[in-house]
Amino acid sequence: MISVRGLTVRYGGTTAVSGVSFTAGRGEWLAIIGPNGAGKTTLLNAVARLLPASGDIVIGGDQADRLTRRQLARRVAYVPQRPVLPPDMTVAEYVLLGRTAHVGYFGTETSADRRACADAIGRLDLAAMAGRRLRAMSGGELQRVVLARALAQEAPVLLLDEPTSALDLGRRMDALELVDEVRRERSITVLSAVHDLTLAGQFADRLLLIADGRIAADGPPAAVLRDDVIAAHFGPAIQVLITSDGDLAVVTRRRDQARVRPS
Repeated sequence: MISVRGLTVRYGGTTAVSGVSFTAGRGEWLAIIGPNGAGKTTLLNAVARLLPASGDIVIGGDQADRLTRRQLARRVAYVPQRPVLPPDMTVAEYVLLGRTAHVGYFGTETSADRRACADAIGRLDLAAMAGRRLRAMSGGELQRVVLARALAQEAPVLLLDEPTSALDLGRRMDALELVDEVRRERSITVLSAVHDLTLAGQFADRLLLIADGRIAADGPPAAVLRDDVIAAHFGPAIQVLITSDGDLAVVTRRRDQARVRPS
């Protein structure tokens, strides 16, 4: 569904992403991990054609740079790290924007458009807030609204840039479980940037470790989330554990274990 070859992004004299190549198949969840400044957000923005880049990006068999904005929006839904949120717009109005690419140039939304929005709002437990204005919502609630808009878009490719950073642990798991559920229902390809390595390992089929704008590792979670690989890029205080159920958990250790505790 997505094929990227030799993707390079430069800001002036700085190369933020250098020669990155990967593929993500239909229904696959590929999580991009890496330390701060590694190029994760830049990579997603380039795939979404929000940044000028060199290299080839193929989405659904077509070159991305040959698609119109409208055609691209029918194929790719993007949840950015810092979305634009008009404060006076209601939740329902904002989620309905996800249907823009499906509405004719001189038409209005159909009952199918409204059903898609209502379904997304309901799935993210926002139905009671549908009439609330965005300015009156918390950061966590807004993050769910942005995700609802992306799901209402019903695109076969979903790009997520830290989609749960403002959510508490319970809501975070709920949101990712929902993304996974919709992915399986619709065979959506998910490409997400994730800081939480444990969550990345739990939900993604494959991990792409980016360091200094280049691919440092690519493979299933068990192959990438290893002490030697993670420590090389995140520091020696990071440890990978295997739970009794066989799940991978990435934890931080205090470097000074001999600290004196107060009596």
